[in-house]
Amino acid sequence: MTSAFKHIALIGKPNHKGTTKSITQLYQFLTELEYQVSIEKRSSQQLQLNDIATLDLVEIGEQCDLAIVVGGDGNMLGAARVLARFDVAVIGVNRGNLGFLTDLDPHTFQEPLKKVLAGEYIEENRFLLDVSVHRHQTIKSSNTAVNEAVLHADKVAHMIEFEVHIDNEFVYSQRSDGLIVATPTGSTAYSLSGGGPIVHPSLQTLSLVPMFPHTLSSRPLVVSANSEVKLLISLENDESLQISCDSHVTLSVMPGDEVIIKKCDLPLRLIHPKNYSYYKVLRSKLGWGARLV
Repeated sequence: MTSAFKHIALIGKPNHKGTTKSITQLYQFLTELEYQVSIEKRSSQQLQLNDIATLDLVEIGEQCDLAIVVGGDGNMLGAARVLARFDVAVIGVNRGNLGFLTDLDPHTFQEPLKKVLAGEYIEENRFLLDVSVHRHQTIKSSNTAVNEAVLHADKVAHMIEFEVHIDNEFVYSQRSDGLIVATPTGSTAYSLSGGGPIVHPSLQTLSLVPMFPHTLSSRPLVVSANSEVKLLISLENDESLQISCDSHVTLSVMPGDEVIIKKCDLPLRLIHPKNYSYYKVLRSKLGWGARLV
């Protein structure tokens, strides 16, 4: 069959019964259609398949043109942080809970996926965050985030003090449990739980959402995604802090450090079936009401 894709990778959560079943079904489905299929190395460990080709995430980015991620949004986030560095399209099969980023149903993926492979799909570019910790004008650590970067203390419900600067302009100082800096993709994740706005993924914005601020005047702030957000950590903090990227990667932050958060140069190529609707996803996942008439 004529296809928009040639070399397809399958990625999933290791040692997960449902994920293993879906990857096996996807492998058999795709090989019957004569696609070149590789499986991420960790995801292949429990498969009862012979002569399968395996690749790590970086090799998938370098060699494949489509990655199918099986699992929940967490699995998608982990793969996306690596694959966004490469020109590889990504689509998800939902084996998690909410599944805001995983469109395909594990029980009925065949026909929608066949249409996607034939070129009938919607493509979105979702931007990521580049997060770096600076100490004495030196970068101490860095990583990327698809959903959000969160400044917080090691201890639960522990007040910290910091300043927020945007494009080198002082905006405010704050005493709170922390701050969430979220992309539109992350606006339906941790930011939503913290009272942040839902932002359509087509918008190029960042949402700054205070976590339990000491003053009632602190409110979420939405700025351009092209802005550089700098968090200056007060020397008054009595312990080390953390900056978490998608709750997966944690960077240590000390009093006096600067945290720089800005838009990554390379976006994630996210693929959806043609019938995808962002508002339909919101209605389904958030339990919004049906039409009145």
